[in-house]
Amino acid sequence: MASIDIRFGGYQGAFSVHNRAATVFGDTLAQALGDDLAFELVPDVTAQGHNAVDLLDMVTSGEMTFCYFASSYLADRVPEFALLDLPFAIRDRAQAYAMLDGPLCQYLADRIDEVADFRVVSWWDNAFRHLSNSVRPIRRPADCAGLKIRTLKSDLYMQSFSALGFEPVFYDVKDLAPAVASGAVDAQENAISNTYNMGIAEHHRYITLSGHFFGPAVVLCHKQTYDGWPAEVRMAVDTALATATAAQREFAATEETSVIAKFDPAHNEVITLSEDERAEFAAAVQPIVEATVGRFRDQLFEFLPKS
Repeated sequence: MASIDIRFGGYQGAFSVHNRAATVFGDTLAQALGDDLAFELVPDVTAQGHNAVDLLDMVTSGEMTFCYFASSYLADRVPEFALLDLPFAIRDRAQAYAMLDGPLCQYLADRIDEVADFRVVSWWDNAFRHLSNSVRPIRRPADCAGLKIRTLKSDLYMQSFSALGFEPVFYDVKDLAPAVASGAVDAQENAISNTYNMGIAEHHRYITLSGHFFGPAVVLCHKQTYDGWPAEVRMAVDTALATATAAQREFAATEETSVIAKFDPAHNEVITLSEDERAEFAAAVQPIVEATVGRFRDQLFEFLPKS
């Protein structure tokens, strides 16, 4: 009988970048622990009637051993997490990974460890976030005026989209596709793979590759469970997480390129911003950036990679 029981929870389709990486984690760990391991991946808790955000409570209680989740949802516990979500601050993945693997994210992981019953054990690539809408092409902030946009449950996200002229609203991920299909929202912002795989592009003709946020995802582990494992199990878990993280980042970069190529010009207009257009967006949200940075110690901001 297995002595190590691990449940890994997610909120996406079985073949998403994150769930493929979670599978790599389970397979790698099984090679190390053999029959001592019972590993279960629950790829989409929303299919069981949960909201995606319920994963945070599930890993807090130990019902789930691990989960992945957007890091922005941790800002209510550790406000400095907002520094990961500064709009238009990250230009490419090299810059993003320097941030994820650098002192800022180590500081944030240490802070979460102080206040939560879970800990951050890996940083994954939640992709650059891009705009889609059903009304008109978006090339400048003026094009955003009056559009109701679904975004994440984050004060910084809400403030940023308001500054661009949108009317931001929050829907849980399980309610996103119905909100788009019904016209309850005019626009949404997401990883391009989610826009494609969730069928959003069937309703939103206009897709703007804005890259307005780079979305980190955290892998969280129930603290008491992790601390209760023998040292050799913790070492095997850490090694498997490192393997899964390397695979996840490769999956994310490859998928973004491949998904963009799948859009049919007859049905979707994919818009790439010029440098001047991107600069207009960045200027519109600059007061939000300055206010966010001003809330925290100067040395924390220095942890961020500079564009």
